[in-house]
This record gives sequence, C-alpha cells and structure tokens, in this order.
Amino acid sequence: MNNSQQRDVDRPRARGTDRSLARRAELIAIGRKLFADTSYDALSMDDIARQAHVAKGLIYYYFKSKRGYYLAIVQDSVADLISRAADGLELPPEERVHRTIDGYLRYAEHNQAAYRTIITGGVGFDTEVQAIREGVREVIVETIAEGAWGARRCGGEAGSAGGRRGIAPLPRMALLGWLYSVEGATLDWIGDPALPRDTMRELLVKMLGGAMRAVEELDPSYPAPEAARREDV
Repeated sequence: MNNSQQRDVDRPRARGTDRSLARRAELIAIGRKLFADTSYDALSMDDIARQAHVAKGLIYYYFKSKRGYYLAIVQDSVADLISRAADGLELPPEERVHRTIDGYLRYAEHNQAAYRTIITGGVGFDTEVQAIREGVREVIVETIAEGAWGARRCGGEAGSAGGRRGIAPLPRMALLGWLYSVEGATLDWIGDPALPRDTMRELLVKMLGGAMRAVEELDPSYPAPEAARREDV
C-alpha cells in the first residue's frame, strides 16, 4: 500500500471548514450504521436521506453521488481494520498475531456489508473498491511478515511504501494464500457463525503456522517462528 493510498484510507478528503468536516464525519457515521447490515443496492438515496434525517442534497454536496458516499463509508470503516492490523508493534509476535486476527474477525462481524464489499468487490467491478481491498491485504501481509521475520527482511515498517516489493516472493505468496483462505472462511462465518469467534481465531492462527512451516521447508532462510513450531499453536 503506497503513501497515497494510506492517506486516502487514514483520513477523509477534506473540503471546507472544520464545521463542514465535522458534518461530513457525522454523515459517514450515520452511513456506517445504515450500511452495517444492508447492501448497497437495498438503499436508495431517498431512503438514506430519510433515515439519516437530512436533505438528500446535503449528501450530494459532500459526496457527489451515492457511490461516492458509499466509498467514503467503506474507506472510513477500513481505517479501523488497518489500524488494528498495524497496531501493537510493542507486543510479542505471537500475541500480536492473535490480536490482529481477532481484530479482523471483530471488524467483519460488526461491519458485514462493508466487509463483503471489500472482499467481493461490491458494486460491480469498481477500481476504487479493488484498490481498498488490495491495500488492506498488503497491510495485513506486511504486518504478519514483519512479526514473523523482522522488518529488515520485510522491507521496513508494516504498511510502508515498500509494498509487495518489500517481501520476497515465497513468503509473500504463502501469506497471501493464507489470507485468501481467511477471507473465504470469514465470509462464510459471518453468514453462518456456527463457531465462536475465539475458536475461529485459533483455527486461523493454526493455519498461519502451517503456512509459515511450509515457507521454512522451501527456504530455510525464512525460519518459522517458535510459536508456529509448537503443536499447541
């Protein structure tokens, strides 16, 4: 994820005064609630304006279109996920992995419509949604890689401009393969949460350990962390 993408996710696109920024943030917060478990197509602009108790023109003023409003909501929601993924640098690697995956599952559980949009592409093929999705993946992969093999081996700080060039092809492909399986499993889980979140988290952690052991077998210069070697992790 490059610096420009990170800025787009981390903060809204400013326009106007502090008061207008506060109003914009308020509309985004309202939108997050409206779209929390409702799909994009299920709400018209009239529905949104009525439920938000605002004039439809106000939404057009700040976001230009329904799509623009929805993308702003998704970007704001994704900022939470990225913050959780990249947070906890002071924690031991094993604890940080548990925290990252737990935060990921909590986000998906409480922002189901936004999560589905990010993972599946949302409104048809949307290049902006695709960029958001790829940015989230890069941050999570870099975070996991840094915790496993160190920043020096992984191109610097997680979420830095190094992006996919910062991680060698083998560990990056292994972590991406694991992450794709996480996305598919999480989509199924939020649709039918047959497993408690704690069980789901531990399952994903163990799957990650298997991916790291596979990397070590193919390239011993990327040893699996000690926690990934234990049968109970």
